[in-house]
Amino acid sequence: MQIILMEKVVNLGSLGDVVKVKDGYARNFLIPQGKAKRATEVAKKEFEARRVELETKATAILTAAQARAEKLEGYMVQVTQKSGVDGRLFGSVTNSDIAEALTKQGFEMKKGEVVMPNGPLKTIGDFPITLNLHTDVKAQITVSVLGDHT
Repeated sequence: MQIILMEKVVNLGSLGDVVKVKDGYARNFLIPQGKAKRATEVAKKEFEARRVELETKATAILTAAQARAEKLEGYMVQVTQKSGVDGRLFGSVTNSDIAEALTKQGFEMKKGEVVMPNGPLKTIGDFPITLNLHTDVKAQITVSVLGDHT
């Protein structure tokens, strides 16, 4: 299916690109989330008419993400979980736990923005975590996992 991208999509293209994707990917993900439209002649003309508006909006979103990244870069957040005496956690610290802790500290964060390539944290210690705030903006923070022996 031919689609017009309404915003930058990782590994696919940037705003305004006309790309061919599998039908299911377009119908089930890109189009419902507003990331793309079918590439009909009417849609192409409508896009060209709104190009400046969409580019301005994309630039504003990028600028806001860069501002968030500046505030978060190098930040340390503490998460407390129940643990045994050997330093292993009874549960684990997931991306939603980290997002919740950052939100409590005043940073608006979604769990999908927290990247944990090695999976949930299962031991006490300090761990570097990457935040994907935008397709072009990443921030490094440190998560300090503290144990609660009670």
